[in-house]
Amino acid sequence: MFSRYLSPALGAIATLELASAAIPAHAVTYTFQDIIDPANPTFTQALGINGAGAIVGYGNMTIFNGFQLVFPPPPGTFTRLNVPGATGGTQVFGITANGLTTDGFSVSPAGVNSGFVHTGSTFTPILQNAFTQLLGINPLGTTAAGYSSTDPAGMVGQTAITVSGGPSFTTPVFTNINALLPANMNSQATGVNNSGEVVGFWENAAGDFSAFMDVGGMITSFQFPGSMSTQALGVNDLGEIVGDYLDAGGVMHGFLDNAGMFTMLDPTGSAATTINGINDLGAVVGFYVNAAGSTIGTLGTPATTTTPEPGSLALLATGLFGIGVARRRRKTA
Repeated sequence: MFSRYLSPALGAIATLELASAAIPAHAVTYTFQDIIDPANPTFTQALGINGAGAIVGYGNMTIFNGFQLVFPPPPGTFTRLNVPGATGGTQVFGITANGLTTDGFSVSPAGVNSGFVHTGSTFTPILQNAFTQLLGINPLGTTAAGYSSTDPAGMVGQTAITVSGGPSFTTPVFTNINALLPANMNSQATGVNNSGEVVGFWENAAGDFSAFMDVGGMITSFQFPGSMSTQALGVNDLGEIVGDYLDAGGVMHGFLDNAGMFTMLDPTGSAATTINGINDLGAVVGFYVNAAGSTIGTLGTPATTTTPEPGSLALLATGLFGIGVARRRRKTA
């Protein structure tokens, strides 16, 4: 499998001014705040956020320790969200608008990766083939996105899917998104919104990734400008997409795609960034690797939109922005 997630108290705030590669007349300022799981201070990944600001993710890169976070205020309240008996751990990816339903995947004592949907005190397992991971859920809680494989290790034959039948998912219905994509080695669906728009990525024979968006069965593949490898990881109801990409030097960066206007999103001090989720207010969550090699969760809040000086416009015109992040998620055991 490929891992898109790189892998103490909440609080360090970094502010970064960013600009759009596609529309250089606008610059966006995001404020980033660290999210650090106190039980796992050197490894935290924030993966999903709803409109109320509730965040889900996990800590610990070996035995995953799922959580739901009420945030702010710092340090926030971490509630553990782990599938009972899943000794390999639990990763939580998506959360509904009302905060009552989440999804993700867990790893059994036998090493089986199984998707789940959690509502109230009930974990409903979602398993198609030998290996399934759910990587997002729409705000209404009716449809989840993910992938499955007939390979028990999930290393090959990854197939992008959506799963409908929520909020209970007791009789899940699987839709093969991979069948709509160009010929590929592996594919994953990573996010879905209330309109049924699906995002994700597929892998070509060279091992590079192409992001995609599926609107009513019509596929659009895309790359961050200047990148050869881009992964779309989340989408909101406005159609704004987040993800990560690799630059020419092999460094991973987060991005926001707003109707073709691309913005690089990197917290200050990041050596590699993944942005995994976005809500309808434009708040994003993800994680980055710092200079010490720790994986730190991050919450990014859009602050202002400004018009840069002519000198800034000239710099942008040179293609100053372009490039992006390595393999992604630590999503399977």
